[in-house]
Amino acid sequence: MINKISIAVIKRLPRYYRYLGDLLDDGIVRISSKELSEKMKVTASQIRQDLNNFGGFGQQGYGYNVETLYEEIGKILGLEKKHSLVIIGAGNLGQAIIKYTDFEKRGFIFKGVFDSNPKVIGNTMHNIIVQDVADLKEFIKSKNIQIAVLTIPKSNAPELANDLEKWGIKAIWNFAPVDLNVSDKVTVENVHLSDSLMTLSYKLKDAENKTKK
Repeated sequence: MINKISIAVIKRLPRYYRYLGDLLDDGIVRISSKELSEKMKVTASQIRQDLNNFGGFGQQGYGYNVETLYEEIGKILGLEKKHSLVIIGAGNLGQAIIKYTDFEKRGFIFKGVFDSNPKVIGNTMHNIIVQDVADLKEFIKSKNIQIAVLTIPKSNAPELANDLEKWGIKAIWNFAPVDLNVSDKVTVENVHLSDSLMTLSYKLKDAENKTKK
C-alpha cells in the first residue's frame, strides 16, 4: 500500500503526465530520467525519487517505457475513471473552463452548468443549457455528480460548499477567492488566481534584485 506521499510529489505527477503525453504524441517509445529531466528542468534524481514512491517503473540500462509510465501515472491520478462535474457560475471563468477540451480527454465530464442570474439561465454553454441553481440539489443527487467547480463570488461560496457536502459532492474545485470550511469527507482544491499572480510578482521582483547585484 502506498502511504505518506508528500503533497509536493503529488503536485508534480500531473506535470510528468503532461510531458509524457507530449512524448507519446511525438512517437517517443522510451526515455531515460536524464533525458526527461532535461525536458522538464527537474533533476534526474528528483524524477527517480518521485517515481520510486510508486514502484519506480524504470529499467536499468533502458530507462522508462513512455506509454507504460504515462498509463501508470494516469492510474495513480485516478484518470482511468470518468468523473462527473458541474460548474456553478456561468460567467467568463466558468465559460472558459467548460470550453477547455483537454478536461474531457482526461475523463472529466461536465454534466451541468448552474447560475442564479435570470439573464444567463437558459443560455447554452458548450452544448449544455445553463440551469437555475435552485435545481442544483436534485441534479447532483439524480446524476450522481462527484465534483463541483465553483466560479462564484466569495460571499456565496462558503454556504454553498456546505450545501454541496450535504448533497453528496465528494470534491470541490474552488476558484472563489476564499477558503472553504468543509469536513474531511470533501476534498478541496483551491485555485486562487490572485495568489498565483502575486507569487509571479514576487519571482519577478526577486529576479530583478538578483540582476542588480
